Amino acid sequence: MQIIPANNASEWTGPTGTNTYLFTGAVPTLIDAGVGDPSHMAAVEEGLGGRALALLLITHGHPDHAGGVPALLERWPNARVRRVPLDPCRDGEAFCAGDTVLRAIHTPGHAPDHFCFLDEGTLDVYCGDLVRLGGTVVIPAHDGGNLADYLRSLRRIRALAPGRLFPGHGPAVDDARALIDEYVRHREERERQIEAALDSGCETPEAIVTQVYGDLSPALAPAAADTVLAHLAKLQQDGKAARTAAGWRRCAGAG
Repeated sequence: MQIIPANNASEWTGPTGTNTYLFTGAVPTLIDAGVGDPSHMAAVEEGLGGRALALLLITHGHPDHAGGVPALLERWPNARVRRVPLDPCRDGEAFCAGDTVLRAIHTPGHAPDHFCFLDEGTLDVYCGDLVRLGGTVVIPAHDGGNLADYLRSLRRIRALAPGRLFPGHGPAVDDARALIDEYVRHREERERQIEAALDSGCETPEAIVTQVYGDLSPALAPAAADTVLAHLAKLQQDGKAARTAAGWRRCAGAG
């Protein structure tokens, strides 16, 4: 397996951008498409060593992961693409990728169409935007993000006793279960902080971001507010918060 950065570095995607993963062998396969950057395309072609790309697996439809699909299909028109809405994966579906078998695991939360891919030989997981080292993952409530689903997805991957995690951004994760546990604890602590912010009179996601997130880059504030909204939706589902004409409030007796 070769890690080929998509060369779309930004404050959102990290210093090397989105990771794409190339499997050579019997069925040349690429996990995630990048954004169609010419240097990324050239690196994929070099990695294939003159062979044609046969299979393209997309973890989810966000542009930094799926935006390069048209460019890849222009270069390798016979490649099969598995992604929503073209030809979606099925939960538990197995794919021959390179010389290994990858199993698709539906892991909604960051996005409704999010999938991880489990290497059945090594138990390594190619996990898209489920986790990343050195940061957290946005749960975009305005774009189908769902915190309750996300926590279930984290626990589902943990229950597989995974080997390494290969995320969509940043380096590989050697201690998969420890990082997943850290992510769950972080979300639980963030929920407590948001409840406290509601108790103190904050009524909007933006006000909660100001109180809870502290010194946050202005460029990241809208994403933080979207994630706070996902937390508020979960609190509403749990009967701990309610939406009003003015914004959000804690439910009486919750706590």
